[in-house]
Amino acid sequence: MRALIKHHAGEGLRFESDRPEPEVGPNDVLIRIRKAGICGTDRHIWEWDDWAAGRIPVGIVTGHEFVGVVERVGSAVTRVIPGQRVSAEGHITAGKDFNSRTGNAHIARDTKIIGVDRDGCFADLMAIPEENVWPLHESIPDKYAAVMDPLGNAVHTVMSAGVSASSVLISGVGIIGLMAVTVAKAAGASRIYCTDVNPPRLALAKKLGAVEAFDAREGNGWIEQIRDETRGEGVDVLLEMSGASPALESGFEALRNGGRAALLGLLAKSPTFDFNKNVIFKGCTVLGINGRRMFETWYQMEELLLSGRLELDQIVTHEFPIEDYEKAFATMISGEGIKVLMNVNE
Repeated sequence: MRALIKHHAGEGLRFESDRPEPEVGPNDVLIRIRKAGICGTDRHIWEWDDWAAGRIPVGIVTGHEFVGVVERVGSAVTRVIPGQRVSAEGHITAGKDFNSRTGNAHIARDTKIIGVDRDGCFADLMAIPEENVWPLHESIPDKYAAVMDPLGNAVHTVMSAGVSASSVLISGVGIIGLMAVTVAKAAGASRIYCTDVNPPRLALAKKLGAVEAFDAREGNGWIEQIRDETRGEGVDVLLEMSGASPALESGFEALRNGGRAALLGLLAKSPTFDFNKNVIFKGCTVLGINGRRMFETWYQMEELLLSGRLELDQIVTHEFPIEDYEKAFATMISGEGIKVLMNVNE
């Protein structure tokens, strides 16, 4: 089969046409991939930064966001059938540890991630346990189904923070931050504010539902503006999506006492952060967000997509044949594209 391989410990991927097809165990489902999304993790792997060098095995098939069709199933599979259109949860666990058995499998100790710890979806075919497969409603188009993984990050963050009838600050409007804007609007946030250092992304955030979008490079005067518009208190909810230390500090400064902060962005290094002022004396609730709740978030995503209230067309901006993977990655890395898809078997 064709596949994109992390073929050496350095920059780039290699397109191969003779990769062996995956083995299919009794509980596995073999999926023929239609579309696959490129995400920030894939960029790290492409660029081979310190994180990738310490985590990614050379020779792996990369990619973890996809939509496809079931090719065949293992002998013990009972709920999935060939020909079914599916996506899948990319975090795989044996389901035996404490968190897996208490409704928190997304933070299980034995989690393995497709495209990171085992072969992923940048290929004609991928095998995955039946338990992880998500059959798709016929009304959800492929280009949305292919991005349910990052959409799930946004939905998990927004829903965990409880944004209904609340003022919200989203710091960082990359792909997931932009998704969080439309999710928070659909979930009933009263007012949405955004910060970033990318003017085009800030403009798009306003189109998606933010009442104000502030360029963080222009100082922190926006914090006083938010306070003026929130009874002098600050926002009810902070959704930190940027992973930037200054954004973390200013986000908590803009959060009201007793507010809620949901943190998804990954910091490159430990920040200088006034924990006493920002957390303890503020009396706020802080939530660490990882992945998607298995499978509560998937049900929430399905309902939001079927409601028609999510605006994703301006976020999913480009599609390329997988053979043009170099151009696809360049479009994503340059910022010309927001969410970039590769068409595999179309």
